[in-house]
Amino acid sequence: MFDYIWLVPVFPAIGVLINGLLGRRIEAINKSLIHWIACGMIALSFIVTCIIFFQLQALPAAERIIQVTCFPWINSGILQTNIAYLIDPLSMMMAMFVIGVGFLIHIYSIGYMDGDPGRYYRFFVYLNLFMFSMINLVLANNFLLLFLGWEGVGLCSYLLIGFWFDDEANAIAGKKAFITNRVGDFAFLIGLFLLFTGLGEHGIWTLQFNEVFSNVHYLSTNQATAICLLFFIGCTAKSAQIPLYVWLPDAMAGPTPVSALIHAATMVTSGVYLISRCNILFSMSPFAMGVVATV
Repeated sequence: MFDYIWLVPVFPAIGVLINGLLGRRIEAINKSLIHWIACGMIALSFIVTCIIFFQLQALPAAERIIQVTCFPWINSGILQTNIAYLIDPLSMMMAMFVIGVGFLIHIYSIGYMDGDPGRYYRFFVYLNLFMFSMINLVLANNFLLLFLGWEGVGLCSYLLIGFWFDDEANAIAGKKAFITNRVGDFAFLIGLFLLFTGLGEHGIWTLQFNEVFSNVHYLSTNQATAICLLFFIGCTAKSAQIPLYVWLPDAMAGPTPVSALIHAATMVTSGVYLISRCNILFSMSPFAMGVVATV
């Protein structure tokens, strides 16, 4: 089943396409089909994730790192990046957590949003898009695909927090979350540039995790510190830590399932995941680790 890891993000994407393109017509015919499609796609993702998780557990510990390349993505000069997924204990544990809790929140949303006129299908489109982005974030085998998912959950947080945008306060709360996260994402992006060029000085032009982490010894302590601190600024925005925590209380402006999805389930864990994934890089900088521990 390892070769079918691509099904895990594809199922929510199918839900986005069906409800996004046909949702208004489907809702007019039979409203319940909207949530059956949205929840069904997440359930299928969770089933595939569970199968892969237990197959991974059955392997010897030394063999629990599997790369699955779907297709080439960016092929431009020195930058070669694929749409590819990493199956290892960390990514699969996060996928189980994200999809499992996300599925329960999808189920809860059926009753919660039932009386919301004219927006039912759109809400489930946003939820499925959120899950698609978060799955790509935790399963990506390279920083660029991770960043795509990272930006995707930021977009979806804006759409979901400001879902009831006819109330100006809710619209402002959505914008506040979006702008605050863009500040952190800008720092994260600069950190990626420094990492890419820092390794590139030694002829290693890559953003793939295994290649980056096996060559981080080429980076100086100062370079590692700068990269880690910039990454951590991105984490403070996504995980709502000091100083970029100000958007999180306003996330309550969105429907309760949105607050659950953002607060408890997925988005705020993405910063924790990034630091865990980059633990080799952070271990090169005692100062950066001290900053993380203090915050």
